[in-house]
Amino acid sequence: MTLKRGHLRKEPAIFAKSKPGHSGYSLDRKTPEVSDIPESYLRIKAPKLPELSEVEVIRHYTRLSHWNHAIELGSYPLGSCTMKYNPKINESMARLPGFSRLHPLQDESEMQGALELMYNLEKSLCSLSGFARVTLQPSAGANGEFTGLSIIRKAIMEKGEDKTRNIILIPDTAHGTNPASVVLNGFTPVGVSTGSHGFLTAEAVRPYLNEQLAGIMVTNPNTLGIYERELKDIAALVHEAGGYVYMDGANFNAIMGKVKPAQIGVDTMHFNLHKTFSTPHGGGGPGAGPVGVTRELAKFLPVPVIEKSDNTYHIRYSSEKTVGKLHPFYGNFAVLVRAYAYIKELGEQGLYTVTDRAVLNARYVRVKLEPILELGYKEDTLHEAVFTDRTLKKETTCSTMNVAKRMLDFGVHPPTVYFPLIVPGAFMVEPTETESKEDLDTLTEIIENIIAECKSEPETVLNAPRNTGIGRLDETWAARKKILRYTAPE
Repeated sequence: MTLKRGHLRKEPAIFAKSKPGHSGYSLDRKTPEVSDIPESYLRIKAPKLPELSEVEVIRHYTRLSHWNHAIELGSYPLGSCTMKYNPKINESMARLPGFSRLHPLQDESEMQGALELMYNLEKSLCSLSGFARVTLQPSAGANGEFTGLSIIRKAIMEKGEDKTRNIILIPDTAHGTNPASVVLNGFTPVGVSTGSHGFLTAEAVRPYLNEQLAGIMVTNPNTLGIYERELKDIAALVHEAGGYVYMDGANFNAIMGKVKPAQIGVDTMHFNLHKTFSTPHGGGGPGAGPVGVTRELAKFLPVPVIEKSDNTYHIRYSSEKTVGKLHPFYGNFAVLVRAYAYIKELGEQGLYTVTDRAVLNARYVRVKLEPILELGYKEDTLHEAVFTDRTLKKETTCSTMNVAKRMLDFGVHPPTVYFPLIVPGAFMVEPTETESKEDLDTLTEIIENIIAECKSEPETVLNAPRNTGIGRLDETWAARKKILRYTAPE
């Protein structure tokens, strides 16, 4: 496979393109729209903004957008991220005037459709997970983690055990945000090793079963892509010791319709609607991380909650034992609309098929790459495959990062690199169900070509990317010497 090197011109910062007198707006202080604004609301000193015409602004940002990757251009095989294609029907539903023009302070009698959607979405998530209730409040996965642990903390406090139960166990295959969520809730995180097999065992948990145990957080399937086959036994042990089981549901796309977490002993779990149910995510938002709970924990759910009586939907803000509010009003409502549209479009059988194809695609990529890349763990995997650069670094001068950078030259997005930390030089691929066999063949062929280059012409890989708007950056320097403000040249 050969590269066609395109003509790349360096795009200056928008401030550098500024020229006095170039104007992209028509308002001034004398127009009626501006003159009616009270003086107290006007800036004393206007911000120094670049001066450009409208067409100059449009062309500048359009050129920059061409440097970016997008799901409409190709896959995002980022492991542990589940970056799937977002059907445009979801976007259309979220933009329906009855949803997009709602005001959060409207009377509930004027927003029955929105309340019905949220009520039905909760019921759908309960059906998929086995939980008694679900809160739609959390705005992302990490916010969901915080919520689930807040509920566990509240339950422990009600039992009067909050002075003694302060330990939350976290396997080394968990998501990186788990320890932070633990600490923010006043607990102490304690790491547990999964060993050489890549999944947590009941024996590894036994030494921690005492009066200090508040609970355990388990990502399932874990960040190695391996199903936690002993979770049901572990949950029974933790419950017997008086603790609770939190499941990180970031990888729910791999077991949706196959496993109901509540039925294997999980007390609370967050869903990533922006992962599993195909809502756009990345770049900090938007997101939604609803949390499911057992009947025992339902009384601690955050408010508001949506209730139904006499075919009318109501917003309930009062709850004696609630953990409180987590989000203004009802959560990220447009994200909830998109996720509900996804669920209704596919139906129960369609969601099962999503899981089947996500696992099939990941296993296909694993089989294709296994001859050229060493696996971190040999255990069977589901939605993602994690490779290591141990052998590659011994045989060549190239590392995982070099391979990832070189992939950019071929117009494809690299997978997650150097995570999870328990795999040295991790190369973590999750293709999701939305990629065709032809796309997966292209992805694996590109990686095969790069590995061949590592052996025959390593300098090409070590100096990549070469065919992008910006070449190889000094990432250490960039992290330590951040330049966050534009300074005009003298």
